[in-house]
Amino acid sequence: MNDQVVKKDGKIRCDACPVMCFIAEGKSGACDRYAVKDGELIRLDPLTIVSNVEAQGGRFVPFLDGAEDWDGEIIRTEDATITAIGAGTTYPDYKPAPFIVAKETEGVDMVTVVTEGIFSYCGAKVKIDTDRWLGPERNIVRVDGEPVGHVTTGEYGSQMFSLGGVHHLTGGGKKEGRVTCRTLMDLCNGEAVDMTVDGGAEVTVQAGRPPVVNGHAEERMRVGCGSATIGMFAKQWHGLVDEVVVVDDHITGVISEHQAGKVLGWEDTGIRIRGRKSTPGRYFQVAEPGTGWGGTDVTDPLTIVEGFNPKLAKPGQSMLMVSTTGEQWAYFILDEELKPVEHDLPESLRHSVELIEENCEPALCSVLFMGGAGGSLRAGVTENPVRLTRSVQQALTKVTCGGAPAYRWPGGGITVMVDVTAMPANSFGYVPTPAIVAPIEFTLRLDDYLELGGHGGEVKRLDEVVGRGGYRVEGRRP
Repeated sequence: MNDQVVKKDGKIRCDACPVMCFIAEGKSGACDRYAVKDGELIRLDPLTIVSNVEAQGGRFVPFLDGAEDWDGEIIRTEDATITAIGAGTTYPDYKPAPFIVAKETEGVDMVTVVTEGIFSYCGAKVKIDTDRWLGPERNIVRVDGEPVGHVTTGEYGSQMFSLGGVHHLTGGGKKEGRVTCRTLMDLCNGEAVDMTVDGGAEVTVQAGRPPVVNGHAEERMRVGCGSATIGMFAKQWHGLVDEVVVVDDHITGVISEHQAGKVLGWEDTGIRIRGRKSTPGRYFQVAEPGTGWGGTDVTDPLTIVEGFNPKLAKPGQSMLMVSTTGEQWAYFILDEELKPVEHDLPESLRHSVELIEENCEPALCSVLFMGGAGGSLRAGVTENPVRLTRSVQQALTKVTCGGAPAYRWPGGGITVMVDVTAMPANSFGYVPTPAIVAPIEFTLRLDDYLELGGHGGEVKRLDEVVGRGGYRVEGRRP
């Protein structure tokens, strides 16, 4: 906090963010992160230290008040890493970071600069493992009716959302900004969030949990596209069935035409499939996207079969149709008029269907927080902020978020992305501007820190910080 305390009507002004709340005794600010106690502005959430010692994982150490469950033992600082969770912010920009902590690591003096950044330029990239069609690319994703992001390009076996960003946080209406901020904070803190896609599905997203699409909890992502599934399991079907069709929204596979089938000596069956033929045995656009077989709108797989060439097909010919997750399958035999009639699945083929299911990864939602570290963060580290940027770009400075490794995007600035499930619980907060408050740490050699113009007079040893209390210990996640 600013050393110059500003008071008004008995309230103390908090300068931790641009809102500049005036807080009364015994009350907290709009963010619920700072409060006034005994006439002083205090931080409510304790500083979090990540420990490598399993026995200490999750044991809380008191925050300045001598809590009864503390046995007086100080953590082993050689096994601990300080994070920015609960550290406080650097607002306004000229202040040094709340904690600049030195520790010897393998004989080298290192320093970690920690701060809770105020991120207006931030968002979340959400990976949703499902074949279900969630909505057209570029369509708006909404929470409580407010736009919070959009559907972006899908990946192999997953749908992707891009949520947040400065235009939703501050560029729309007040409610849009508030809802977007709450959505990002809840997602990044591991909470479930209900969303709707314009012209698409209702989706519940929670980091590390299966997605729920239109009320149905997904169990697995697809093993591959229809063509890849043919290539993977062609040997399992050889000699047991005359034709296999793997239904897929992207590439539907037909084994009798596919190269895998040809190599194994598969005979032509005369099948005719709807859609646009690509290379042999691979068909695009066999149906519209949807929540049915293989991410299509198909509920009856025979709707993608136009018929059979009577010069090649023959009565009694068998056909297995299966989805890319193995969740849907059907077995048919051609009658005298070459029309497929459904029969029970032979036990000899049941193993192949189960093998598809076994090879599918469990469906999960992945949430990656993404933000750009700008003025406040860098000025809190060094008086010449561009030197920190260059140090990060040159890999002299390591960036983490809540102790979790962060991926730095190439190019200008310090734009990072981190898996929120690798961070301690409830790592994220907010300020009512609206903006997300997220932990970020910069770690480098002490001599390099001083050389880039760091706030050398603010450096403290880790055992000194620990000795002051006001922290909690979290076990490092696997």
